[in-house]
Amino acid sequence: MADPITSRSPRGVSASAAPDTRGRVLPRWHYLVALAAGAANTLSFAPTPHGGWLELAIFVFFFAWLTRTTGWKSAALTGGAFGFGNFVSGVWWLYVSMHFYGGMAAPLAGAAVVLFSLYLAIYPALAAAIWSFCAGHARKGNAVDDTPFSPTWHGALAFASAWAIGEWLRGTVFTGFPWLASGYAQVDGPFAGFAPVAGVYGVGWMLALVAALIVQALLPLMPARQSGQGDARNGNGAKPGMSRTVVPGAVALALIVAGLLLPLAQWTVPANAPLTVRLLQGNVKQDMKFEESGMRAAIAEYQQMITSKPADLIVTPETAIPVLAQQLPAPFASAVRNFADSTGSAILFGAIGGTITPEGQVIDYTNSLFGVTPGTRNVYRYDKHHLVPFGEFVPWGFRWFVNLMSIPLGDFFRGAPVQKPFMVHNQPVAVDICYEDIFGEEIARSIRENETPAGVLVNSTNLAWFGDTIALDQHLQIARMRSLETGRPMLRATNTGMTAAIDANGKVLGRLTPYTVGSLDVTVQGTSGNTPYVTSGNNTVLAVSLLLLAFGFAFGPGIRRRGNGGQ
Repeated sequence: MADPITSRSPRGVSASAAPDTRGRVLPRWHYLVALAAGAANTLSFAPTPHGGWLELAIFVFFFAWLTRTTGWKSAALTGGAFGFGNFVSGVWWLYVSMHFYGGMAAPLAGAAVVLFSLYLAIYPALAAAIWSFCAGHARKGNAVDDTPFSPTWHGALAFASAWAIGEWLRGTVFTGFPWLASGYAQVDGPFAGFAPVAGVYGVGWMLALVAALIVQALLPLMPARQSGQGDARNGNGAKPGMSRTVVPGAVALALIVAGLLLPLAQWTVPANAPLTVRLLQGNVKQDMKFEESGMRAAIAEYQQMITSKPADLIVTPETAIPVLAQQLPAPFASAVRNFADSTGSAILFGAIGGTITPEGQVIDYTNSLFGVTPGTRNVYRYDKHHLVPFGEFVPWGFRWFVNLMSIPLGDFFRGAPVQKPFMVHNQPVAVDICYEDIFGEEIARSIRENETPAGVLVNSTNLAWFGDTIALDQHLQIARMRSLETGRPMLRATNTGMTAAIDANGKVLGRLTPYTVGSLDVTVQGTSGNTPYVTSGNNTVLAVSLLLLAFGFAFGPGIRRRGNGGQ
């Protein structure tokens, strides 16, 4: 049988003289190509328009590249190389926060990004290894068998399921970091329609499945495969049958068409009167935000911006008022209250929460949003639940790492997982802060488990920590996925960008230019009803994936042997 990848013999021993007890060995450039493909996959995400199609092409190549591997170890290394290339090129902006704003030495900040990317790469490596086992690839039963892996139906399902499980684990373990989950690139791609059905991980599952099916359809047609393998069913070199080429290709095409048509389905309906909204962007420099002069300037700026024009809802960025709520300057508090009462405007502003003990000590600091409703003295409060490691809490054993930086934040107190919405007229509004909106399951849960389900989502954030980088575009893309998953509009008020309004179908209604001062005035229509994803969260994709992986692990080797003529 022809070997599409040159095997390497031990140093000093010729290939003809050395008996190969290890099978085919992949050259080092195989992993470098996988790394390059992962780096290219970063281009699939924002700000690339319609990058979902590019991502599909890259995943087709990635899965075809995986079929060259000889077992679970080489599959894991290939998946890890792909993941490392993707992450080190896709989250490099963490360097900006650590070096330019955190004060960490440049070599240490760069090393931290590399190490973090290596950690994130564990999950695609794990997914590739699981696929190798559950597709019957890693358990051939013959250590010297160097047959390239031939894609199969159960192998395609195993790849989709392993990929989804890997991404879910990355978004869950150690508080989770689901940034660059493959489904996010699909908000303008062919699989966006699956978002309200199964969420971002379900979209990634469908992407991986279609890519594997395309490979399954194309690889048997390649001359190298035909001349080397012949037809795996009869071993006589005949052309591959329809079931191995046309059918998987047709199923892949049908799934793409389904993804393009699913947005026509209406999972939610308009509810209550539309809201006029003003989203504020103060563009306060991060290095001045917590200095006394900068704090005074920020409070004065946002007081002027809030009271300059009425709206049903006015939203400021995260910690726009960078002081303890109990220590708000009297002129600001009075001006905002009087403006709300006189104009009927509801106002959400970011500040620091906390509890003052009888001894005058402040405890249980929180990153919070406070809401002022016209005609009432009650103040709404939302406390951030999903805190940022190293920024809002210090993971156990990493105090030394935080001490290398000079970020003026410490251990914050967590709010409840599900908190009551902010009422704007008769429209309930669910709020979240900073990167809480990258956790789709938590947003869905806040709608599903609330006595008064929200019809509008609001995210208040400050991305000034990451400079004018792709992080701003990526975060906006993530917010669009939340609208697709929940069937609800998403409003984003940010310090430096991207301040934007997104409708219930994930379309951007308007945005402000990053690193400018301004307000975005829009009208949004709230919705009611639950999408399938809001109802079940990630349970659907997890249950399907685990079931298919269990089937593949139990029966994959036997299916593969029968597909290869019982060899």
